Amino acid sequence: MDEAQRHDDEILQLVTFSIGDEEFGVDILKVQEIIRTMEITRVPKAPDFVEGVINLRGKVIPIIDLRRRFGMARRDHDKNTRIIVIDINNMIVGFVVDSVSEVLRISSSTVEPPPPVVAGVESEYIKSVGKLEDRLLIMLDLDRLLSGEEQAMLATV
Repeated sequence: MDEAQRHDDEILQLVTFSIGDEEFGVDILKVQEIIRTMEITRVPKAPDFVEGVINLRGKVIPIIDLRRRFGMARRDHDKNTRIIVIDINNMIVGFVVDSVSEVLRISSSTVEPPPPVVAGVESEYIKSVGKLEDRLLIMLDLDRLLSGEEQAMLATV
């Protein structure tokens, strides 16, 4: 098998979640844990998409509402709302999502570069799009979800 074929047959393991009607995926290796929502402490002068911070086993973690990050309508948390705790450039951040679906294994051969705009989410945040049998899965580029400036600001929260 040559190098290109081996790359095509690579299996991607993703944590999938929903925001509105769209399904997203992130690399499982970046996910530290998935937790139910808890009391979030607001932070003065934080950007609109920063919901606040939580204390997770003695560690203060900034919480980002992905709906607001993507410019979507705000929604109250419900029994399905989850916080996905992710490591972005050695910084632990929590992302609020409408619900977590599953851990999915897909072949890298089903993945394509993103079109300019997908589901109203700017393509700068999208790494690729996975074509599954009955649906599309938008794979987020976690390293681009927060600019260096935003990461520095969150580090001071």
